[in-house]
Amino acid sequence: MKHDWPLYEVFVRSKRGLNHVHVGSLHAADDEMAVRHARDLYTRRNEGVSIWVVRSSDITASSPDEKDPFFAPSADKVYRHPTFYDIPDNVPHM
Repeated sequence: MKHDWPLYEVFVRSKRGLNHVHVGSLHAADDEMAVRHARDLYTRRNEGVSIWVVRSSDITASSPDEKDPFFAPSADKVYRHPTFYDIPDNVPHM
């Protein structure tokens, strides 16, 4: 029997990690099932402390073709620099 369950991307934060890392994908009928299956598949050795599941269809990503203009160094983006603002004297490290 074929299921047309949506594909989920799974992210796990390990006990020693500070952020969630993509560990794989799975199909599930709904969000709750996706979390349970992700726990069973990707944290079998008690290494995870948090799991995120996201439907693959809900993820928006940049295109590899855009990498040069999209990730250009910030030096050419003057709006990222605080040169347009008056910085108070009591603000350190600016």
